[in-house]
Amino acid sequence: MRMPAEWEPQTATVLAWPHNREDWPGKFEPIPWVYAEIISLLTQHQRVRLLVRNESDMKKAKAACEKTGAILSKIDFYTILTNRIWMRESGPIFVKDAKGKKALLDWRFNAWAKYPNHKLDDKVPELINGHYKLERIQPMHKGKRVVLEGGSIDVNGKGLLLTTEECLLSSIQERNKGFTREDYETVFAKYLGIEQVIWLGNGIAGDDTHGHVDDLARFTDATTVVTVVEKNKKDANYALLQDNLKRLKKIRDTKGKQLTVVELPMPKPVYFEGQLLPASYANFLIANNVVLVPTFNDAADRIALNILAELFPKREVIGIHCRDFVWGLGTIHCMSQQEPA
Repeated sequence: MRMPAEWEPQTATVLAWPHNREDWPGKFEPIPWVYAEIISLLTQHQRVRLLVRNESDMKKAKAACEKTGAILSKIDFYTILTNRIWMRESGPIFVKDAKGKKALLDWRFNAWAKYPNHKLDDKVPELINGHYKLERIQPMHKGKRVVLEGGSIDVNGKGLLLTTEECLLSSIQERNKGFTREDYETVFAKYLGIEQVIWLGNGIAGDDTHGHVDDLARFTDATTVVTVVEKNKKDANYALLQDNLKRLKKIRDTKGKQLTVVELPMPKPVYFEGQLLPASYANFLIANNVVLVPTFNDAADRIALNILAELFPKREVIGIHCRDFVWGLGTIHCMSQQEPA
């Protein structure tokens, strides 16, 4: 089995309609409109599988999507209960065999080893497969079902995987107690077709997940990685991002070739109610013919969009205002999961 890269052809994007006001305390009202805008853009290029809790949420979602110009005929509504809407983390990961046949990986989800309310989210891959009817695989290792969130990894579809030591090897928010570097590499090889794991250090400051790589560094093609850097030496992110940059520049791929490493700026720190939020341009979503990039009313927005436009010359690169959305401690990549064609 192999996990395709995000830029490979897709059938759909899996999303869940926002409903948990506790994820955006005091700032929930604009969130459904951010969703509707994103869905409108995605339906220009592919289908959207949208999870809703009930008929009432479906009506709200349809009304908002219609107002923003979404193509409603390209939205499939699945009635599935969720605790939260972060499909990158609790949703299925799709893999393909050598003949292109798809299967669905159902990892255990424990809410980043942090929150108690996750039992509905943990059932999402099983329930969504009621619509897909694919082979459903629950990854196991050492007799235990493996905990993994999609935001903790990024793949190039050719045997390489990015992750961080902070997320998978730390005893803080520990996903799989006792798992070593070698345990994870065995799991990734078996279930995702990975030949080489690239271990970065820490994720960005303010990240509620304790080190997800999709706020940090991403593949943009099989041999290119974009990674965020901080210019201000007094910033909490400066040293840790420099460490990751140095690590990436030393990496050789499975054929011994050095990766192309492109630097992406960080926006100025985004705070709300005194809390530092995980605002990062690396949390972009790649879909058919389009790349959606979080922006933050920052001078670096334009720079980041231009860099990504050069890296994705055949796709339209579009900024999505996420200064309100990031109060939920995630943005565009975190909310979504791609379904390969």
